[in-house]
Amino acid sequence: MKLRYFAWVRERIGIEEEDVAPPAEVATVDDLLTWLQGRGPGYEYALAEPKVIRVAVDQVHVGRQAPVRGAREVALFPPMTGG
Repeated sequence: MKLRYFAWVRERIGIEEEDVAPPAEVATVDDLLTWLQGRGPGYEYALAEPKVIRVAVDQVHVGRQAPVRGAREVALFPPMTGG
């Protein structure tokens, strides 16, 4: 699966995108965010408040319990403000 990071999530992790193969127990968005937090300090810092992170699976915004198995792309980004 390709992970894409946007705005300050990208800045904190230090990369724009990467290909990953999460372990079998990573089934939902929540599982994925938890797994990512354990990948190093940049991930832990970027995902310290996982509830504020917005997620899109294959370009569709989804909730925390949405499945990620079989996804081609998962995008993570902070809340956006308009104006």
